[in-house]
Amino acid sequence: MIQLGVNTVLFAGTDFKTAAQAIKWAGYDAMEISAIEGMCEHLCLDTWKQDAAEIKAVSEDLQLPITAMEEATLDETRLMMAFEASAEIGIPVVNVGPGGSKDIPEDLPRVIDMLAKMAEKAQPFGVVLCVKAHVEASIWNTASTLEAMSKIDSPAFGIDMDPSHIHRGGEIPKDALQQVIARVRHIHIRDCAGPGPPPGPPELQACGRGSIDLWGYCTTMAEAGYDGPVNLEVIGANEYPTERCAIIAAESYGYLNACLQGCDAR
Repeated sequence: MIQLGVNTVLFAGTDFKTAAQAIKWAGYDAMEISAIEGMCEHLCLDTWKQDAAEIKAVSEDLQLPITAMEEATLDETRLMMAFEASAEIGIPVVNVGPGGSKDIPEDLPRVIDMLAKMAEKAQPFGVVLCVKAHVEASIWNTASTLEAMSKIDSPAFGIDMDPSHIHRGGEIPKDALQQVIARVRHIHIRDCAGPGPPPGPPELQACGRGSIDLWGYCTTMAEAGYDGPVNLEVIGANEYPTERCAIIAAESYGYLNACLQGCDAR
């Protein structure tokens, strides 16, 4: 059964325990903890050793496993802390963006080399390093994703397939997913109002409100036998009250749960 979770970045305006409780009340099975410096640090990598016990206690008390961490950057120092923290807390996936620019040709091989290096460093910790195609970045579409896949053979490397970035890159997410699903180890999911490049305000990132064929995307997941984590990632709600964020989470849960039940994935 696919586990549905929420990236705590949606609840950037509140503390981790409050965010986790809201995610549980919204019906989710799991969560992704945000360790995004400058945006949302529910897991602060600089202090993770003193915070790990409390994070584990919240997760255990709510029966809400942490299926991923979003660290976001390809910074070796921060990633080594992320791998160590993940091993201690029991987080199987660390998600990053690629950085760089699609308009600078030399950025793609540089980023692929760095991903390969860090995947090798992740492996002894029992952690999978996942990268997603990101609008305007060095890895930004299916072709650049496939290039990274072809050049990194580490079992500790995977793809984080986010339909909103693929959609805003001008592709059809369900078709793109079919091409990379063999290496997908994590899925960020949200909807998107229009072609972007921004994803729109948080409420229009709620699944079912935008223009992405998320039913088709879920069907592709199910047909491929994907059974990894799926975490809602909604950004831009830093100033929203917790109740408003919880509504976005709950609305998305209802939509995604219905889609996945409809294709026998839940």
